[in-house]
Amino acid sequence: MWGIELSQFLKKLLFDDSGATAIEYGLIASLIVIASIGAFDAVANENTGIWAVVSNKVGSNLN
Repeated sequence: MWGIELSQFLKKLLFDDSGATAIEYGLIASLIVIASIGAFDAVANENTGIWAVVSNKVGSNLN
């Protein structure tokens, strides 16, 4: 009796794809977050470089 119920449960579990959409949305969201972090890092580095140039030019003009 337990063997029949277990095999039916395993078949249902194997062919159940109701959570697949949620997992796909989670993967898409994680890829967006990873891409955003990379973009923010690039913008931060560029911003730091620009302010370093401004600081150097202002410092050289004050001397």
